[in-house]
Amino acid sequence: GKVKNEAAVYDFVSEDGVRHAVWKIGAAADIETIENEFNKINQIYIADGHHRAASAVKVGLKRRCEQADYDGTEEYNYFLSVLFDESELKIFDYNRVVHNIDENISVNLVKRLGAKFKITEYGNEIVRPSKKGEFGMYIRGHWYLLKVQQDIQNSDVVEGLDVSILQNHILSPIFGITEPKTDPNIQFVGGIRGLEALMKIVDQEEHAVAFTLYPTSMEELLAV
Repeated sequence: GKVKNEAAVYDFVSEDGVRHAVWKIGAAADIETIENEFNKINQIYIADGHHRAASAVKVGLKRRCEQADYDGTEEYNYFLSVLFDESELKIFDYNRVVHNIDENISVNLVKRLGAKFKITEYGNEIVRPSKKGEFGMYIRGHWYLLKVQQDIQNSDVVEGLDVSILQNHILSPIFGITEPKTDPNIQFVGGIRGLEALMKIVDQEEHAVAFTLYPTSMEELLAV
């Protein structure tokens, strides 16, 4: 806050309408204060760019071996990053579309899911889950709200995740999707694309179904 009260080194609006402002922290006392605060942090999680970070480490280690007078101050020992407090991050929903489902499963899916979920039909009204333990389902032109029944809830930090419940009680036993990362019949659609995108995908096929999820919380993510 102290530095931002001063004039910015750069301050402009880019072509996409986003304002960019840059301040330089150069005073030794300010730098020391920041270093002391970072020394209190026990861990940092990479939310995006883990492959690039790993590649940067490999290249850095390789160059260390190749440089006889290596002393640790070389530029390849560092890479640029941006850090955010967990309270400043938002996790979007990450939804699923299942393709090429069997016609018999498609017709009887709502009835079959009734054994493990409380189901409410919403017709053409888009269902966006409002809390953990809820799923939206779109199939054959209709939206449904699925609420997890007590007997399939799980207190385990991993097995209790909505994504785990979806996988263990719907995707695997009903559609035979045991390896969602590699199965060609499942598609992951980021919530930033909007739920209308899910409807469009499903409507283009004769037998497909979409599931919408409530976003995983930061607390759940860190617990896992």
